[in-house]
Amino acid sequence: MAKFCVFYNDNPIHTATFESGVVHIGRDESNDLNIDSLAFAPAHAAVILHDTENIIKQLNADFPLLINGVRHSKHNLQDGDIITIGKHRIVFNPAETKTTFPGSKSSAAIQASVKQGMFPEANLQIMAGKHIGHVVSLKKNMTRIGHKEVGILVITRRKEGYFASLLEPNDNIKINNSGLTDTAVLLQNNDIIFINHIPMQFIWTVKS
Repeated sequence: MAKFCVFYNDNPIHTATFESGVVHIGRDESNDLNIDSLAFAPAHAAVILHDTENIIKQLNADFPLLINGVRHSKHNLQDGDIITIGKHRIVFNPAETKTTFPGSKSSAAIQASVKQGMFPEANLQIMAGKHIGHVVSLKKNMTRIGHKEVGILVITRRKEGYFASLLEPNDNIKINNSGLTDTAVLLQNNDIIFINHIPMQFIWTVKS
């Protein structure tokens, strides 16, 4: 199984999950992952999903395929790889890493860890800008992100989950395009945090 999260101008617009086989990406409606943009070829790329590897292939030489900012005709996709086509970004997550959040029906492993006094891992992945693809670990009990000029977000690790709050009021910081108030927000899996228009994806990860 593999998940594809689609962003346009760094805003999340769609997520699709596929069990196996070949996933076709392109502008034509017949594609498994159809994106209505002239930046995409009618048949742009195909991802072959295997148990041990996931290969993406370019299908039209006139339409470039960029993976993590590098042009490829064929590439072995890894967890967190970013496919860039025009103003769209597609983030790839394979089956080997399952993402859940506390309280979901699939979070038994998380709840078991919490009862034993252990926390599962969570990270932020930068989705745009010069540090695109960079992963910020949230292993500390408190992590500060940003700086005074653009605002500072504090992510606190508690037994109930990861909570985001502002160090001081700031309109430059949003979660899923919504501003924050004085109340701490419980982060959900795949939430998008914006700091000065730079998006970061929150991922709560449980290894299979």
